[in-house]
Amino acid sequence: MSDRVDERLERAFDKRTATALGKLGLTTVGDLLGHYPRRYADPGALTDIAALEVGEHVTILARVEQATVRPMRNRNGALMEVVVTDGTSRLSLTFFGKHRGSLYNHEKRLVPGAKGLFTGTVGLYRGTRQLTHPDFTLMGEESDLDSDEALMEHATKPIPIYPAAAGIPSWKVQGALRVVLDTLTDADVPDPVPDEVRQRQGLPGRAAALRSLHRPATLEEAYQARHRMRFEEAFVLQAALAQRRARTAAEDATARPPLPAGQPSILADFDAALPFTLTDGQREVGDEIAAELARPRPMHRLLQGEVGSGKTVVALRAMLQVVDVGGQAALLAPTEVLAAQHARTLRTLLGPLADGGTLFGAERAGASTRVALLTGSLGAKARKEALLQAASGEAGIVVGTHALLSEQVQFADLGLVVVDEQHRFGVEQRDALRAKGRVSPHLLVMTATPIPRTVAMTVFGDLETSSLTEVPAGRAGITTVAVPAGNVRWTDRTWARVREEVDAGRRAYVVCARIHPDEETDEKSGAKAKVPAKDFDDVPEYLDLGDPGAAGAADRPPLRAVLEVVEELRSRPELAGIEVGVLHGQMPPDQKDAAMAAFASGAAPVLVSTTVVEVGVDVPEATAMVIFDADRFGISQLHQLRGRVGRGSDPGLCLLVSDAEPGTPAFARLEAMTQTTDGFKLANLDLELRSEGDVLGAAQSGRASSLRLLRVVKDAGLIEEARTAAADVVAASPDLTEFPELARAIRAQLDEDQEEFLERT
Repeated sequence: MSDRVDERLERAFDKRTATALGKLGLTTVGDLLGHYPRRYADPGALTDIAALEVGEHVTILARVEQATVRPMRNRNGALMEVVVTDGTSRLSLTFFGKHRGSLYNHEKRLVPGAKGLFTGTVGLYRGTRQLTHPDFTLMGEESDLDSDEALMEHATKPIPIYPAAAGIPSWKVQGALRVVLDTLTDADVPDPVPDEVRQRQGLPGRAAALRSLHRPATLEEAYQARHRMRFEEAFVLQAALAQRRARTAAEDATARPPLPAGQPSILADFDAALPFTLTDGQREVGDEIAAELARPRPMHRLLQGEVGSGKTVVALRAMLQVVDVGGQAALLAPTEVLAAQHARTLRTLLGPLADGGTLFGAERAGASTRVALLTGSLGAKARKEALLQAASGEAGIVVGTHALLSEQVQFADLGLVVVDEQHRFGVEQRDALRAKGRVSPHLLVMTATPIPRTVAMTVFGDLETSSLTEVPAGRAGITTVAVPAGNVRWTDRTWARVREEVDAGRRAYVVCARIHPDEETDEKSGAKAKVPAKDFDDVPEYLDLGDPGAAGAADRPPLRAVLEVVEELRSRPELAGIEVGVLHGQMPPDQKDAAMAAFASGAAPVLVSTTVVEVGVDVPEATAMVIFDADRFGISQLHQLRGRVGRGSDPGLCLLVSDAEPGTPAFARLEAMTQTTDGFKLANLDLELRSEGDVLGAAQSGRASSLRLLRVVKDAGLIEEARTAAADVVAASPDLTEFPELARAIRAQLDEDQEEFLERT
């Protein structure tokens, strides 16, 4: 990049300003230029105060309606109360001083009729919203706007409102940018979008776009600049993905073609022994995968499917195609419970083949269908045996958790890597397993969370995508009902329904968002905490702890916990005489297995669990699920949890226990769940209701590499255009030597530590 863009803010500004900007994570001139306005205020239009939310850090344009100063009642000092208005609604501003004189400057400036920008965090005091000690600048004052040009901008042009922080309000960010932009030349701003692409798209250069973004003459000019920067974001990201696709296409892989008809084949005999008929979708996707496995280039395919659509059978058939010709397959799962479930499912489907036996005499030299399980908590003897089976080739299929990534794990001939729930893993983890092959193994990524096309294109854009939308015949469907929390009649009926299911020989899950009643949760961010590379994960994928500014939010009861609920259920009269089991990620593996076995057998037909049962767990007798605090989960995760019931011939019932109020986003999520079981429809709705950061994984490593202006729903067409343009550029110069600025931008946004951005970590 240009030396100017790389210049540290300590050199561009005084230490005080640089330190203040550092609070926003800005350390270079380039960082400052990339700190885009959140919105623009029209100097002639005041901010809609009624739309402000408690807890939100805001910058508003408002007019002073009245101001009073009085001594404080219960302690020394003075209090200044200012009421500002947008002409309809009002907001209180409160300032404290040691004495009235210390508030003299505010009293002189904040007079009725004065108009200005006010910034602070919206609080609530005695039912009234207020800003306490807000920063402010008033129109027509040279104290904050120190030039005629700056005053003119505030008086006549759109006012950029920036993300701000205490001590560095929006207008000070604007002032710092004015200093930089006044001396910035086009040569100072390298442009990653090549000239021919820019001309074809009708886009301005990067330097011109930044000037228009930060100092627009009109709102139209600002929006045109935002469009240009959105395209740049999409283009750089798609170029990185196109490079990865090109690198994959250039790799060598061992072709694993299906055996010819008439030749002894484990896959053919497996198909003949299946007790059910494959769906048309399973056969179609299976043919796609079979054709790719037969090529000497590594397959890179994403298999997404509706809950219960039979992805595991499709994956197993791909594994058997590889095993048929002497190769091995590895299945990587995010949790021990899911890994163990996969191993059980594969062994059940394979029958005697799972232990090295045969079906119809189909045993072949050099081909092994033994299934080995490798997790981090295995005992020394079992671990050693699994390692030997993988290294010798005795195990044709190895199922495991992160433990598969260990340096100690070796394979005789790894031909296919299957990654389940890819969004729980990063690129490095995926590639660490692939690196264990003598040449690049084929890759099949599975997800049970249907992904809207725009997300798949943006996040999984280096993978070809296959979708399974059919559910196998014979399933009776699921009814979903929202249950008001705290309503005694509804609560009694909930457990009575669970009792009815159990008395009919069926099973019921009860899901809680946490394990211990006194467990602390990240209620400030409402986001999934960073989970270390363990073999379990009880943290919900998306946990909405509620709008902190909503009425009564602070008084909401804490999340229900497994260890609390299990004791409650064991004492409920409706469940008298029924064994209630417990399952969570902190239990030792043998206890987890015992809990699942007791549940599956009916010895403990009610299982209180965390979201560790979210994916993959398959108990056909399970027909009921009660989800506590359902309003705190995202739609996709609720859909996954719901998919654990109704997997057999009996209908399923999902009860969503919630205290969400009508009209809230949380209530809208639950309402959508009760109206459809179509995961693809729900995934699109989820994307609309949730922020882009939630969907794509906003908590990135290090610098700000998440999307800034690009929105994968609204900008679907633009992403398509950027994808096409990026593919052409990478095809012309795969290593981008002809486009050095684009190569630099990719390195800056997606360095080795940040490439997980592409995979929704």
